[in-house]
Amino acid sequence: MRNDTVLVLVVLTALAFDFTNGFHDTGNAMATSIATGALGPRTAVAISGALNFVGAFLSLAVAATIANGLVNTADVTLAVVAAGLAGGIIWNLVTWLFGIPSSSSHALIGGVIGSTIAAAGGSAVLWHGLASKVVIPAVLSPVIAGLVAAIGTWSLYRITRSLTQAARGHGFRIGQIGSACLVSLAHGTNDAQKTMGVITLALIANGTLAKGSNAPLWVIVSCAIAISLGTYLGGWRVIRTLGKGLVEIAAPQGMAAESASAAVILLSSSFGYSLSTTHVATGSIIGTGLGKKGAEVRWNVAGRMATAWVFTLPCSGLVGAAAYGLANAVHGTLGVIVILIILAGLAGLIFWRSRSGKVDHNNVNAEWTGTVAPAEPEPAATAS
Repeated sequence: MRNDTVLVLVVLTALAFDFTNGFHDTGNAMATSIATGALGPRTAVAISGALNFVGAFLSLAVAATIANGLVNTADVTLAVVAAGLAGGIIWNLVTWLFGIPSSSSHALIGGVIGSTIAAAGGSAVLWHGLASKVVIPAVLSPVIAGLVAAIGTWSLYRITRSLTQAARGHGFRIGQIGSACLVSLAHGTNDAQKTMGVITLALIANGTLAKGSNAPLWVIVSCAIAISLGTYLGGWRVIRTLGKGLVEIAAPQGMAAESASAAVILLSSSFGYSLSTTHVATGSIIGTGLGKKGAEVRWNVAGRMATAWVFTLPCSGLVGAAAYGLANAVHGTLGVIVILIILAGLAGLIFWRSRSGKVDHNNVNAEWTGTVAPAEPEPAATAS
């Protein structure tokens, strides 16, 4: 039965997720350029936002995977989609609060799968598609990106060994502008597609579109705008962790990391693999630490990230399942409204909590002290 009121609420919630995806994942493209000084923080996020918008129009393969390749659309209702989005948004905001570069993609997929299982059972999940298009790329992509970045870093230092450190740094900071832009473009081709796929899934569930349909133009445009606006806001907490917390990055490493990330993301998008751009970017940055002689990788930080990656799918799935259970208990339009009100309240609480250790463009490059929140500046001494 069609319910256009709930459909509108679900579409708005999906765009809210797309917005959180943008600010959560800005660091994937721009953290290393900001850390090396190749781009100023504000300039970097503005460029990234614009290129995310453009990238959203370049491919629909990933959107098709999300809309038709993970769950049986016949078992999906608007309440299922709304609950799945709630699971994805909550996980995104919690990991953003702690500055953990987890996967927005896997949070969304986990939320939708969890709510689908709660509604229709495990048989409604296309497990083969989940394994081949999500789980296997999740395991392999950071390893592949890390190897490419490590080899690239070693090669760049080898090729430029006759240059002075100043000349090398200047040249590669210029090169980083191009490579960072390419990652932003690649991010748009992959991550913006996921919300397009979820909205398309909602339209199919409502009977607005036929099963197997592609995303309409208005869906593509609205998702492109939402992710680019989220990207422009910066997501400074995650940018800080990627740019300062994993490895102390020099310009050659930054260019190698960005080039490796862009290559892996663009290749996967062409095959419709819904991989995590966060996993790719993190693997690339770690790879640059392994490829540069004497560089230090902070494995404790990497370990926290890996732990979050392991728990992303199940945790967001549990939230999605719980949200569907609540919506189903309340029933109908009111049930969806209730879970969205709770979602808005939790989002507000998390944002309020983040103000106690604020990270922004002014302190994103401050010395790493072991936590995402920079050390408070020493108060100025008063004359006696």
